[in-house]
Amino acid sequence: MQDVLENLPEKAQEKHKENKAFFAKLKKKPPKQLDYIMQELHEEEFKRTDCLNCANCCKTTGPLFTDKDITRIAKHLKMKPQQFTEQFLRVDEDNDYVLQSVPCTFLGADNYCSIYEVRPKACREFPHTDRKKFQQISNLTLKNVAICPATYNIVEAMKNRIKL
Repeated sequence: MQDVLENLPEKAQEKHKENKAFFAKLKKKPPKQLDYIMQELHEEEFKRTDCLNCANCCKTTGPLFTDKDITRIAKHLKMKPQQFTEQFLRVDEDNDYVLQSVPCTFLGADNYCSIYEVRPKACREFPHTDRKKFQQISNLTLKNVAICPATYNIVEAMKNRIKL
């Protein structure tokens, strides 16, 4: 897995132009069955991919925390939301709550998340490849190709399956 992660940014960069053109076409004319196709590709990939072998998303990026996330996680940690926010989060340039630093504070050496049951919505939904109206998040998917090996594989499978 370490080889895959070391080569992923370079591989993603090599495919960036091609992927960007593909997503531009996809946005203009999404196939009627796009959400169904994406669900299928997502499920197929995650039968082969175990996130616990990777956790690159947790090691290199941080999720956005909604107010609901903050309240839920703070309660789980037996803290007040303000205390949780002050200890673990900061406000970014888009005025969103994000982690103060990466890798994620809650990621263990074994790649397990210590708050998995109550993790932020952004973490639960990552890498967002099975989301409805998938074509609307193409910029996010382009970024995730360089972070998540599964996303890279899903996008490659998409390009083979969906002829635009």
